Amino acid sequence: MGKLFFYVALALVLVSGVIFAPEHAGLAIHPMDQFTVKPLFGGDHIAWYTPTNVTLWMFLAVLAIFALLVIGSSSRSIVPSRGQSVAELAYGFIYKMVEDVAGKDAVKFFPYIITLFMFIVVSNFLGLIPMSFTTTSHFAVTGVLAVVVFVAITLTGFILHGGKFLGLFWVSSAPLALRPVLALIEVISYFVRPVSLCIRLAGNIMAGHAVLKVFAGFAGALGFASFLPIFAISAFYALEVLVAFIQAYVFTILTCVYLKDALHPSH
Repeated sequence: MGKLFFYVALALVLVSGVIFAPEHAGLAIHPMDQFTVKPLFGGDHIAWYTPTNVTLWMFLAVLAIFALLVIGSSSRSIVPSRGQSVAELAYGFIYKMVEDVAGKDAVKFFPYIITLFMFIVVSNFLGLIPMSFTTTSHFAVTGVLAVVVFVAITLTGFILHGGKFLGLFWVSSAPLALRPVLALIEVISYFVRPVSLCIRLAGNIMAGHAVLKVFAGFAGALGFASFLPIFAISAFYALEVLVAFIQAYVFTILTCVYLKDALHPSH
């Protein structure tokens, strides 16, 4: 595994996009260029129907998920293959999370939650491939995911409980004089949920990739024989692999927590 990180880091150095501008003294590094949305077939105009690099990598993420969960587990062997083992591990991991956090009555929402987790984690890992595009680094993508979770959970709460769902904001265990103030705080915190989900995921992924690009740029500037920067990039890349999984896990477990509030709104 250590050799894998080293070789990936070396590849990042080779394709880091370090630009030596002849008209300027020194080095020009543009770590944010990797997040630029570009049309796939050229041109500068981007409309809502224009295929872009975001569209491509989201499609690749869906294909990867399909290959892992559907094709990889299609044989259903008693002695599972590697693909089937990973698919079963992901299935069991998310199923247990839903059951432990939101309760057994939340299992009916399991298909949506595992789809959410797999899309985020696969998109995060695909973004670690050199020269790829990280779709979850854009607030437009994470914002849609967060808003869909927020709206779906809110509708679920009202459909299941009607007006009693508003009991989520009324802290009956608190002193009567404090309840209106706490209710206001609960309402504000409730509507901040999608913003928090969106910014946490996109911000962490974007920051990590930007720092990785900067480190790769410095390593390229110092020369390919600079082993110290490459080892530093290897360590940081390993951290980014961990962050890619953790951010998907955090987004999913918070979704389960919010779902529990919709299923059991009383304090």
